[in-house]
Amino acid sequence: MSKKRKWDDDYVRYWFTCTTEVDGTQRPQCVLCNSVFANADLRPSKLSDHFNRQHGGVGGHDLNSLKHMPTPSDQNQTVKAFGVASQEDTLLQASYQFAYLCAKEKNPHTIAEKLVKPCALEIAHIVLGPDAQKKLQQVPLSDDVIHSRIDEMSKDILQQVLEDIKASPLQVGIQLAETTDMDDCSQLMAFVRYIKEREIIEEFLFCEPLQLTTKGKDVFNLFRDFFLKHKIALDACGSVCTDGASSMLGENSEFVACVKKEVPHIVITHCLLNPHELVTKTLPTKLRDALFTVVRVINFIKGRAPNHRLFQAFFEEIGIEYNVLLFHTEMRWLSRGQILTHIFEMYEEINQFLHHQSSNLVNGFENKEFKIHLAYLADLFKHLNELSASMQRTGMNTVSAREKLSAFVRKFPFWLKRIEKRNFTNFPFLEEIIVSDDEAGSIAAEITLHLQLLSSSVHGYFSVGDLDEASKWILDPFLFNLDFVDDGYLMKNDLAELRASGQILMEFETMKLEDFWCVQFTVFPNLAKTALEILIPFASTYLCELGFSSLLHFKTKSRSCFNMSDDIRVAISKKVPRFSDIIEQKLQLQQKSL
Repeated sequence: MSKKRKWDDDYVRYWFTCTTEVDGTQRPQCVLCNSVFANADLRPSKLSDHFNRQHGGVGGHDLNSLKHMPTPSDQNQTVKAFGVASQEDTLLQASYQFAYLCAKEKNPHTIAEKLVKPCALEIAHIVLGPDAQKKLQQVPLSDDVIHSRIDEMSKDILQQVLEDIKASPLQVGIQLAETTDMDDCSQLMAFVRYIKEREIIEEFLFCEPLQLTTKGKDVFNLFRDFFLKHKIALDACGSVCTDGASSMLGENSEFVACVKKEVPHIVITHCLLNPHELVTKTLPTKLRDALFTVVRVINFIKGRAPNHRLFQAFFEEIGIEYNVLLFHTEMRWLSRGQILTHIFEMYEEINQFLHHQSSNLVNGFENKEFKIHLAYLADLFKHLNELSASMQRTGMNTVSAREKLSAFVRKFPFWLKRIEKRNFTNFPFLEEIIVSDDEAGSIAAEITLHLQLLSSSVHGYFSVGDLDEASKWILDPFLFNLDFVDDGYLMKNDLAELRASGQILMEFETMKLEDFWCVQFTVFPNLAKTALEILIPFASTYLCELGFSSLLHFKTKSRSCFNMSDDIRVAISKKVPRFSDIIEQKLQLQQKSL
């Protein structure tokens, strides 16, 4: 192990200060460009070389004289008085702006010093000349600098979000989801929804690793510790939306029990976005076996590299469009309906390929009954995809999502009546291959059983978002029949007064429902509070799934040990860092260090 070098106050003559790591390692940092060097560079020859080459300066100051010299911060104040940014300010601004773009585009930190800056210097030299190149050379873009810039911007963005949460007039909504990255590290991600300046804001809150286990208690501890760390009471949360097994949200689940113990009146919701799992659980035996056969066929083709290459070559030879299949595990956040549709449309070609490979899956795959079951599954999952797509957006509340889900389930009786008459209009793939009454009768009985089980399961599983008749004024206070409201209801007078305003009616017709009630917060606070308490809770973990997609860009084989909490916050947050405040604080710290 190499010997660690020590800082000497005499090094300040080269415009360097000292930064100390957690393990006590001292590293020199240039005051002029903020570049941080390794401990091995903590020697006069290295520091003077950087000072002379990068800043064209002349060393020789001692510590006492340097303390009395005008610091960059002092010079900045003089220059700013005339409305002109100093050179140090512009260099810092350029450095922060690049770091911001680097995080937004999810690029590695080293791209600046290894690619962007060398290219920019060459372009500047060719197009603008050596003077411009020399000036551009002073912009600090080293790996360590980019990392520190992103860390500072992340802290500023988080500070903005925390300030908004504390200032929110109502309790905030949280959505939580957990995933496993490429290092088998479990990551817990959270987004928050709150009210700010007459609108509902959705923002990234945190992405933190679950160090050991992923039990409900571990999730709760991480969730609670985040709020305690930032001095926010846990009862600032009015609702939590999670995604996972139904037991996660049961009355006896550990996470829910811990949350409700701390916040008894908190609303717990389950993600409405992906009812595919519920559909799969309610499948009758024969339909479930058909789905598992599809999974085995896909894994046979994709799980063995020679088979996959032969499969692609086979389809290229016969000119078929769909020559790539996905693993079943890769379909969670893609479209299961699409993959089943692809299998059905490529049925004959896949059957030929299985025969060519002498697979033991042929017998089950080429069975006519299996093909009928496959057609029904492809049709049903296509309907589910359309339902999920309609709910995949920001701002989706539990009431709107529940309405869409209820509308989907209400179609079941009509489908069942048609199926009873052997009319498969709602299942076009199935209608295409049914040729005999026996086939129609067999599949009709299974579809009837499945849709009945699915209907009852949906009503029991997704109950949040249902409004009683007396609360439906939230959706449309102008068409709502006030007779449904009890005369003792204190807000009935407010509803009558609101309905009498033509201006408020115009606002209702031109604004989103959530924004409308936010605007009414100052005029009808009781009505707005009641409405927003129902509209704020998340209906799905859609934002977390988008965040997990970004996680794939940060956690790769070449960046497997990379702590991406700060990068992912800067990348996906809607907040913009307050660059002027960050730079001013940076210059003040530099002044104090001198």
